[in-house]
Amino acid sequence: MARGTLTACGALLLSLGALAQDTWPFMTLQTANFTPPQLEVKKSGTTDPGYIFIGPRGNQPNGTAALIYDDDGNLVYQGPTEVAANFKVQKLFNQDVITFWAGDMMELGFGYGTAHILDNTYDEIYTVTLPGNFISPDGVVRDSYIDLHESHVTTRNTMLVTAYNITQFDLTSIGGNIDDYMLDGMFYEIDIATNEIVYSWSALEHIQDIPLEQSKQGLADDYGTQEKPWDAYHINSVELMGEGYIISLRHYWSGYYIHNNGTVMWRLSGEKGVGDFEIDDGAIFSWQHDIRVYNQTNEGMVIDLFNNANTPTETVAPTTGLSLAVDLVNRKVTTLRTLNDGNDVIHSVSQGSYQLMSEESNHVFMAYGSISKVKEFDANNNAVLTAQFGDENAVASYRGYKCQWKATPLWKPAVVVERKSNAATVHMSWNGATEYDNWAIYTARSPESTDHTFIASVKRTGFETAADVNNLRSPYFQIVARKGNVPLSSIVIPVV
Repeated sequence: MARGTLTACGALLLSLGALAQDTWPFMTLQTANFTPPQLEVKKSGTTDPGYIFIGPRGNQPNGTAALIYDDDGNLVYQGPTEVAANFKVQKLFNQDVITFWAGDMMELGFGYGTAHILDNTYDEIYTVTLPGNFISPDGVVRDSYIDLHESHVTTRNTMLVTAYNITQFDLTSIGGNIDDYMLDGMFYEIDIATNEIVYSWSALEHIQDIPLEQSKQGLADDYGTQEKPWDAYHINSVELMGEGYIISLRHYWSGYYIHNNGTVMWRLSGEKGVGDFEIDDGAIFSWQHDIRVYNQTNEGMVIDLFNNANTPTETVAPTTGLSLAVDLVNRKVTTLRTLNDGNDVIHSVSQGSYQLMSEESNHVFMAYGSISKVKEFDANNNAVLTAQFGDENAVASYRGYKCQWKATPLWKPAVVVERKSNAATVHMSWNGATEYDNWAIYTARSPESTDHTFIASVKRTGFETAADVNNLRSPYFQIVARKGNVPLSSIVIPVV
């Protein structure tokens, strides 16, 4: 492949910069100093239960955080203001936890950071890191080099992560130079409890099975330096499978089965006549993300993936979600499902995810990566929910999920009182709490007083609830978050 045959798209809009004037509305809160985007939700059918998990980032700092909304568009939780990816609920030691990646996102389309694991009080119980002698474009030494693309918790309580390492390599076979620089696509399995690496794999160590000449990503004229290395592979997902792992290499339009001994066992390509499987017309895919495996046996399995079908330099076809039946005996692939909202055709040039929410309901949740939308599809492949969180092509979320989640935060509720003579407006919120449904307001003579007078009970309304209180005679309020009449947390504040 000659240098410059394809325009490089390594950045993949992961660092969007000032692509467009952001006109999307953001929330203004009295009880918190963050300004998350308003979630615009449209429903056209019955949805599965769960909360929407996204990690937006765009051309301005507002809303850059791990965010949870309910499927009516109400904010439930905002994490620290930082670039976050892969924010979702996973099982660890048979308990529900939330996990996310946070760190530095490179303009080249990958990142260096840390994977965080929080319990249902939002206490960080594990922090997964990947130290090592990695080379980065900016030359900065970091404590952890986990890439943003994957942080998948396995059934053996390990975490699968991706990593990108800049490597000097002879690229003359594709029209480059003998001393050019490229990115090695790597993955690791890390024991979560000890943070010890239990497995590692490098694509460059298996170049005979994954030749550079087969990459769909051309080596553009201005790539091949340490600052702008060539990204031949673009590894973006890893999952346990059989006696090894399945990985997604976006720039090869393929999933690869990697044996525990490191050997490449087979390649499933989205291009006809390529790889080890015969695919039907519906199973064609390109520039994909998020390959996942279900119902695996010795004879076959189901593979789901997010089919971008586009790049930042070329619009080819609508982005779809694909579910494929893989026949391992006859090496054939047939299409089970193709998910595409005909009333809202999307071309996602980068990022994205496909989540089978439940094998009982067969609902699927898809996030469209570079396009600031998520959709839920029912068992008949109808879009029953669309949610948007920013202007198109101005805001992205690497992945997005819909997960069931119950949490009671370790911190107290937040309260702001606006005093108006002998009356006041009380603003109340409890960031991250899912289990309360109403607020009780009491007056108190002092912070230590146990002699409180009940004033009012108000229904929870979205993230922040406001209540008007009249005839104030005491200098303090006690604010109680409750489920029914059961108190969950309370705070005493002065009436100023």
